[in-house]
Amino acid sequence: MIKLLLATLLTVTLSYGVEKPNVIYINVDDLGWADVAYQGSGYYETPHIDAMAMQGMVFSNGYASAANCAPSRACAISGQFSPRHGVYTVKSSERGQARDRKVIPTKNTLHLTSDVITLGHAMKKAGYLTATMGKWHVTKDPLKNGFDINVGGTAEGGPYAGGYHSPYSYPNLEVKEEGTYLTDHLTTKAIDFITENQNIPFFLYLPYFTVHSPIQGKQDKTDYFKKKPGSNGQTNAEYAAMISSLDDNIGRLTKVLDDLKLAENTVIIFTSDNGGLYKVSQQKPLRAGKGSYYEGGIRVPLIIRWSSKVAPSINETPVTNLDFFPTLLDITKTSMEGKVIDGDSLLPVLMGGSIQDRSLYWHFPVYLQAGNEDSQDRVFRTRPGSAIRDGDWKLIQYFENNDIELYNLNADLGERVNLATKNSDKATELLQKLDKWRAELHAPVPKALNPSYRGATMKKGKKEEG
Repeated sequence: MIKLLLATLLTVTLSYGVEKPNVIYINVDDLGWADVAYQGSGYYETPHIDAMAMQGMVFSNGYASAANCAPSRACAISGQFSPRHGVYTVKSSERGQARDRKVIPTKNTLHLTSDVITLGHAMKKAGYLTATMGKWHVTKDPLKNGFDINVGGTAEGGPYAGGYHSPYSYPNLEVKEEGTYLTDHLTTKAIDFITENQNIPFFLYLPYFTVHSPIQGKQDKTDYFKKKPGSNGQTNAEYAAMISSLDDNIGRLTKVLDDLKLAENTVIIFTSDNGGLYKVSQQKPLRAGKGSYYEGGIRVPLIIRWSSKVAPSINETPVTNLDFFPTLLDITKTSMEGKVIDGDSLLPVLMGGSIQDRSLYWHFPVYLQAGNEDSQDRVFRTRPGSAIRDGDWKLIQYFENNDIELYNLNADLGERVNLATKNSDKATELLQKLDKWRAELHAPVPKALNPSYRGATMKKGKKEEG
């Protein structure tokens, strides 16, 4: 069976030649928009990621399709908005204290169902050997969702089988002796995969566990950053060490592509599943962080490098990880008949053109606890609502009291001045677009009042989770 698969893939390679690029989709966990040096961080050091940014197309308005990991990943892997698959958060939608929740949130779907056509299925159809290595999180077993190889992937949302320092145990990623750093080991497995399959088209989905909590860096790197002055809300030396180790491993990956002469014909997508964890790393000038639908929770680093095709540049087109599915279908000339895909192919943009203007949408009919001074309130990072970005304008609607917030991101990137009253016409226009979009997707809007509600209080936020 293995020989037959390899023979088929080799035939596909020969027929497509350089027109059939390898694809590596790197999805870092919780890496914020401002957590890399090329985005302006003066504390974190990311020379290899910065080099990739210089070699590829940087999307300055890159977004995750959700503000925390499970829904963002479910959207990217399925190519569909959250209301289509029902994954809105991690575990229960009834987060926080019942007395603080005014409405009963929509019930959460934990994982993508077996009938969902994934990016793995699509790339297999395109003739690729498919592998996922790292944090899977969206089903129980990626081998049942279009992937030929699984290294480390389970339904779990974090590195909970031993943390980042071995001994730890994940599927095909077991290390019993002490001293092996998880990010290093995962990259070694990825390099082995690339080396062994360099002569056939491969799709490597590489969702690193890092920089998700627990915050555990290498000691020598942590000691180094303890001596370096922090800046702009970024002061955590151990987190800086984690980012430095991530960067080292991006360097290892790009070097092996160079050594094997695969760099020219390999598409690399580098991004994060959501914004940075506010209490660990602030995303100034962006507001708030992971779990919030302010920019700090959904705007993320995004680089697409395809050395033989894409000219290095900075592109301001607003895009989301929903666009990766149709982009890869376009690049590989693959059709998925009957598959509903909500993003747009970015291939025209990558080739120096543009795509039609459109609105971006987010829907989160759930609660996420552990607010902070920069989120909507100190109780919740977000309350049930929806958001839309249309041009420079962004509107957030919260369902509890129909609160509306309107921001002009060109003039107010930090979302500090709510223009909903001053510019009521624009607010009405965007709210109508949001209503129409929700109706088309049959998006659930929670309205039933919670009998346990006692009135939310502005209290100190708790530990941020998932």
